[in-house]
Order: sequence, then structure tokens, then C-alpha cells
Amino acid sequence: MRVIFLQRFFLLGVLVAAVLLSLGGAAFSAGFPEKIIGVLAAIDRQLPIYAVDTSEKKLAISFDAAWGADHTERLLEILKEYNVETTFFLTGIWVRKYPEMVKKIAAAGHEIGNHSSTHPHCAALSPKEIEKEIRETEEMIYNLTGKRTRLFRPPFGEYNNKVIETAEGLGYQVIQWSVDSLDWQDIGKEEIIDRVLEKVHPGAIVLFHNNAKYTPEALPVILKNLQEQGYKIVPISDLLLKGDYYIEKNTGIQKKKQNRKKNSS
Repeated sequence: MRVIFLQRFFLLGVLVAAVLLSLGGAAFSAGFPEKIIGVLAAIDRQLPIYAVDTSEKKLAISFDAAWGADHTERLLEILKEYNVETTFFLTGIWVRKYPEMVKKIAAAGHEIGNHSSTHPHCAALSPKEIEKEIRETEEMIYNLTGKRTRLFRPPFGEYNNKVIETAEGLGYQVIQWSVDSLDWQDIGKEEIIDRVLEKVHPGAIVLFHNNAKYTPEALPVILKNLQEQGYKIVPISDLLLKGDYYIEKNTGIQKKKQNRKKNSS
């Protein structure tokens, strides 16, 4: 542990020195402390999982549910028709309003993730408030399905270190997406299809919404094309790497840690 600490301290010193050199004579001008803080904050910034590093042709599809359930029944029918299991991220306000639909999603074999209780801007909340948002929804879903949620997607895709650390402290993995269908913008069936099929990749996490207007029309075409391309579509937990992994800086890609061979000399 001491070696690791010294290594990190050394790297920190190198980075600070680099900043000093890049700023030159202006280094000691007004605003320098803020610049240093900004650089160090960026270095220490934690990321959720946006996608998974895999050579297999598999990906995950997810649906966020915060308001409305007009199309959810149809989505479940389509997913069953194509023999696909996905992940639904549910908010507490949605769970309260549609408890029977929550049960149907679980009964159909889909994974349920946690999307907070009231769909707030979590980055503006305190750790206690974030914890309350997550725990309330977890308990509601557990009482309806008997299953614990272990994936958390922050509302609006907004996060900071505080959000990630709080969620992870509760035993959650924080999940974003690498492909946004933009279905929530009601951009039309063809636009959704083209966007998803152009951007998908092995290890992708695709974002849809359960009550978007054109998603039920676009989804069958997307599923058919992906399956014809040889993709296996799985719930997010089945896509994620197990064991030792890290999340790549700047990309949010989950990667397996490589075992380095020790130098025998």
C-alpha cells in the first residue's frame, strides 16, 4: 500500500509540474489555484460504465421509465416475439403508478434497474439525498418482484464523483449508454432505426425509453437487423465483465484488467 501511495504521489507531482511548465510565468498569477484544482479534478473524475470491451458480437438494450406506460405492453410483446431480454430502469414515481406493469416486466424475464425515486438532478443532491432516492426505489421494486436492483442509471445521465461513490457504496454499478436512440425527441421511426443501426458496436449499451412515441415501430426492425448481423442481445448485467476490471478514462468503457507478468530478473 505504501508503494502505491508513493507512486500516486509521484505522479501527482509530475502532473502539477507539467501544469506549472505549461503556464510558464503566468503560473503564479491570479487564478492559478483554480486551474490546478480543475486539472486535478479532471484527473480524479470517476466515470460510470458506458460500454463493455468485448470481442463477442453482443450488446445490451435498455429502457428508461419515468413517465407514462402507454407503449410498455407492446414493447414487452415485441421483445417476447424476438426472444430478447433487456434491462428496464424504473423510477419510484413510475413504480408507484404502474405496480402491475413492474410485475409484468419482471415476470417476462427482463432485468430491472434503479433510476432513482423522483428523477432529480442527482449531482445537485447530498450523499444522503442520493442514498434516499436509490433506497426508496430499491425497496418498492423488491416488494413487488422479490428482486434487488443492482444497476443504477442517474436521471438525465447526470453524475459526478459523489453520485458514483454513493451508488457504489450501496452495492450498485452505475450505468450510462454508448448509443442513444434519441427516441425521446420523437424524431421518427426511420431516424431511430438508422441512428441505432449505424452506431451499434460489440459491447454497446443502447438507450431507449418505454413511452417514446416511435419506439414500438422502430424496435422490431432494429431487433431483426441486429439478430441478422449475428448480435446476441442480453440484459446489461449479462454484458458486464465480472472479476477484476477497470473503467477507461475519457471513454467509460469497462475493460478487464490484464495480469502483468513479473520480471524475473
